[in-house]
Amino acid sequence: MRVMKKVFLFFFIILIVFLSLMCIIGFSFYSSKLKDKPLLDRVDAVTSDEHFVKFDDMSDFYRNAVIAVEDHRFFDHGPVDFIAIARATFSNVKNGELKEGGSTITQQVAKNVVFSQEQSWLRKLGEVFAAYDLEKNYSKNQIFELYVNSAYFGDGFYGIYDASYGYYNKSPKDLNLDEATMLAGVPNAPSLYSPNVNLTLAKKRQAHVVSKMKEYGYITQEQALPFLSYGTSN
Repeated sequence: MRVMKKVFLFFFIILIVFLSLMCIIGFSFYSSKLKDKPLLDRVDAVTSDEHFVKFDDMSDFYRNAVIAVEDHRFFDHGPVDFIAIARATFSNVKNGELKEGGSTITQQVAKNVVFSQEQSWLRKLGEVFAAYDLEKNYSKNQIFELYVNSAYFGDGFYGIYDASYGYYNKSPKDLNLDEATMLAGVPNAPSLYSPNVNLTLAKKRQAHVVSKMKEYGYITQEQALPFLSYGTSN
């Protein structure tokens, strides 16, 4: 029993050291990104755009679609959703592939505003610290605004204003269920899900968005049914 306690203590210390090292590395990487331009200045660069769309100037369909498919607990958790991370980790291990990430909308804002789109473990570590800074300085509604105004929607459209007018020639406030769910699905993989690139894949992604909206009670089965014949895609 004494030997087991020593082994447990040894591995516990190793874990603490490892996590501490990851925190130091992640914070250092995040801090290095802010040397050229502080976080608040980066955010101001997004919000000062003449086409920046406020939370209340988007249709309910669009707001709900984004929340449902990207981060359905967005208003209930902190900068990092540890439940989503655990669920994604379990799913990835079970399926034997890195398919789910568990990132919150706040972490995605951190990626868009502070870091490049390059996939790296350093960026993922840095995102955590950036996410905490974002939620310390901005409300959930403001963070949502930052996400949809900084996201890439394919076809050269950055932000929901350009995407809404570019694809449908209408204001984000006027997007209907069909248009809103289509646009909500695009930023996950713009090169695949842009309706102007591959309409079949775009509609499959849209069906996934609609299914999530139905699952979380944003729309009824009757509203969802016309879209679900395309099947689902992550």
